[in-house]
Amino acid sequence: MKRHFAQHAGQLKADLKAALSVERLRELHECSAWRHFLVVAWQLALIAGATTVLVSERWPWAWPLAMVVQGFCVFNFTVLLHDNLHRAVFAKPRPKLERLLALAYSLPSGISASQFTRWHLDHHAELGSSTGDPKRHHLSPKRNSRWLKLAYLTPLLFPIYFRAAARETATYEPELRARIKKERLASIGFHLSLLIGLAVLVSPMVALRVHAIPVFLVFPVAFTLNRMGQHYWIDPKDPAAWGTLVRRNWFWNVAFLCSNMHLEHHYYPGVPLYRLPALQRELEGFYKERGMVAHGYGELVWNWLVRNKPPHANWSSDEVEAVGRTATA
Repeated sequence: MKRHFAQHAGQLKADLKAALSVERLRELHECSAWRHFLVVAWQLALIAGATTVLVSERWPWAWPLAMVVQGFCVFNFTVLLHDNLHRAVFAKPRPKLERLLALAYSLPSGISASQFTRWHLDHHAELGSSTGDPKRHHLSPKRNSRWLKLAYLTPLLFPIYFRAAARETATYEPELRARIKKERLASIGFHLSLLIGLAVLVSPMVALRVHAIPVFLVFPVAFTLNRMGQHYWIDPKDPAAWGTLVRRNWFWNVAFLCSNMHLEHHYYPGVPLYRLPALQRELEGFYKERGMVAHGYGELVWNWLVRNKPPHANWSSDEVEAVGRTATA
């Protein structure tokens, strides 16, 4: 039986096929391991540089920026994990190496590689469904409250996420649940060891700067901001717009490793992250024909938090404005 997105995306696939030539699409799907690992090396270099600043007492003025860089790098390892699970790293499948990469990339954020993989692939298959899509069903705010939305920007994100993941994991087969439990315990052990090791071997303040603040204060902001540009501002009537079209911008391309182009990723999950800007350029005519408008993160934050628009809705509609007010009343 076809999953929800496949049931509704037949015409979309035909339209996309007309918008992009087979040759160009093949080029965009080409995976280059050296380019992927160049991105990995870049993230590791940023972490090394930020850690050097945060450990030293000579540059206290640079600590805030270094902690932000550290926290965004933690988030970006989930982006690398995401590319890996879609097999967008190597030109040919390498299951054993891909499994090792999944475990390594999941450690910085403390998630389970197996849980994230199953969760995310189900999200793709059930996109558009309010119950089948686990991200939408379990993780999106159920009350359109500014206070609840703000909680996602704080350490409260962790219990919110792990509660959502636990509810979905309960539906998985026993073998997968056992593997997820082992991976989660290993991640928790890794973070506790790192935090305690820094506190004992260096100092508690260094542990706070290098690990606790980037992970528990910066990561939730990066995670939530990125998610605002995924599936909150959509058109429920058009499968082509079941994701948010985010305007490409060099800063956010760098900060989020191009994961800000999430709509394009749903069209073609196998396109590696470093080719998503080119894919978005290729689709500009397609978007124009459908009347789809790209949004910036400032616009997304304004509508999400200030105007208090509800998730998974057409924020351009006056009807949504009324729904948002009713849900908050």
